[in-house]
Amino acid sequence: MKQMKNNAMLLLTALIWGCAFVAQSVGMDYVGPFTFNCVRCMIGSVVLIPVIFLMDRMKKKSGMSEEALRKERGDTRTIVTGGICCGVVLAAASSLQQFGILFTTVGKAGFITAMYIVLVPILGIFIGKKVRPLILGCVVIAVAGLYFLCMTETLSLGLGDLLVLACAFVFSIHILVIDHFSPLVDGVRMSAIQFLTAGLICAVPMLVWERPVMGAIFTAWMPILYAGVMSCGVAYTLQILGQKNADPAVASLLLSLESVFSVLAGWVILGQSLNGKELFGCALMFVSIILAQMPEKKAG
Repeated sequence: MKQMKNNAMLLLTALIWGCAFVAQSVGMDYVGPFTFNCVRCMIGSVVLIPVIFLMDRMKKKSGMSEEALRKERGDTRTIVTGGICCGVVLAAASSLQQFGILFTTVGKAGFITAMYIVLVPILGIFIGKKVRPLILGCVVIAVAGLYFLCMTETLSLGLGDLLVLACAFVFSIHILVIDHFSPLVDGVRMSAIQFLTAGLICAVPMLVWERPVMGAIFTAWMPILYAGVMSCGVAYTLQILGQKNADPAVASLLLSLESVFSVLAGWVILGQSLNGKELFGCALMFVSIILAQMPEKKAG
């Protein structure tokens, strides 16, 4: 029953993230990419503050001592350092994604972004981590999928697809940075600092190039609020709770359904449909994503 509850949380997380691609697309009808990211990240940071207090209160009610809480929380300097490092990379990745969505469909953006699942193990080679032969096969399948999904008659990738592909690469770095810091500190606290950092970084180009007016931001309140509250605050918290004591392979598989939900949301809400070639590309990429998450067989 508990496992089913955890899986339901992770599935809801994937649904929220998948629909967030639609919010990102609609939001830019009113504001620029940097403005959208700045405001959504600031909202995400604020939303996580009551979540931190609530989770601390739940832990205290369960009988956790103040000393155990401090130990789980981690060193303050490490929390801040981790949050800033994650925030810098997140600002770069989300900006690339936001600009990419201006020039491509939300369905394509969802699947190309999901390539981080395949890219992370490859990048891990550069920090001394071993890569399984299966992952190399997944890269080949994913590249083939990317060809069918994005390649035009002139044998070139569109600008939006290239930007989202760059975003997937930077998100892979983001995951490796989180992988380094998350075992050392409380994830929700680090995430709140991460969103604040990303919001402040995006504020600079927002003020220099976009110079938004409050009226435009208020006009886009619904997609911005969804991206800030639901995608950043609610979905992140559900992921934390859902992944607790969950099978990592099952958890990552459920979260990767974000790419499928992005296609469905783009079709249902925005009427953005994919042709047969593009759907075949999606299918190949999804197969590579699933295979990349297969657990390694233990020797003996």
